[in-house]
Amino acid sequence: MALVTMKEILEDASKRSYGVGAFNINNLEFLQAIIEAAEEENSPVIIAISEGAMKYGWVELLSSMVKTAAINTKVPMALHLDHGKNFDKILTAIRYGFTSIMIDASDKSYEENVKLTKEVVKVAHPLGITVEAELGRLLGKEDEVESDVAIYTDPDDAKRFVEETEIDALAVAVGTSHGAYKFKGEAKLDIERIKKINSLTGVPLVLHGASGVPHELVEEAQKYGAVLKGAKGVPDEEIKKAIEAGIRKINIDTDLRISFLLGVRKYLSEHPEIFDPRKYLGEGRAQVKKTVKKKMQLFSSSGKA
Repeated sequence: MALVTMKEILEDASKRSYGVGAFNINNLEFLQAIIEAAEEENSPVIIAISEGAMKYGWVELLSSMVKTAAINTKVPMALHLDHGKNFDKILTAIRYGFTSIMIDASDKSYEENVKLTKEVVKVAHPLGITVEAELGRLLGKEDEVESDVAIYTDPDDAKRFVEETEIDALAVAVGTSHGAYKFKGEAKLDIERIKKINSLTGVPLVLHGASGVPHELVEEAQKYGAVLKGAKGVPDEEIKKAIEAGIRKINIDTDLRISFLLGVRKYLSEHPEIFDPRKYLGEGRAQVKKTVKKKMQLFSSSGKA
């Protein structure tokens, strides 16, 4: 089928109370892994491309690959711009057929965030394109996004923000962070805050920085030379609670990167004589696929397509 909007996917997730993974891609192997996982799990899926990935993978090429994949699969799939900060990049994404846009002005004042978000809504909504925005701020660094402070989303501000901007989905700051080093102490999300924001806004909520950074995945990657000391993510139980509380879109990037790293390092370590990139990149792809399938099962999106 052709690409669908993220709004369409999240509306069904809200009706049936499950979460949908938004998986970041930078190249062909990541896309193949995610599509194969979605088909095998019969799960809707959101393919996310960041501004950095637009540059690295050439937005023309990446978007064409995603649109081709969508035509050749039966599961609902949306193409989403992750953390759009540059208005020109947002317009570029729209021009190349993205069906969903995130405007991230969370580093601005509340008033400026509203102003910039409304400008994107004004352009995107007449074209039937979903708009996600963010209120609050996550710690950490990932791709083009970085913050050394965390500001939790205020529920009353969230209600006002949604009403003023008319966005379709809201990314909230409730204890997660970007990157592989999310927690120093107890890994815990503010579930009550999610519940309150959900009850006040009535729009699908988004959890950024939601990778689990599984201990066993990190250990195995380190066995083959990766350096990930202290990496720690969001536990599966916290993700389940967040979905029950109203989270409908869960962003996953770090777990895919570590999985790919593991696959490539493991294959090259065990086959030092091989120089065919299809061999070692293919093993990276297989590891990403395995991780995506586990996430779809965790989010309860399996069987929902």
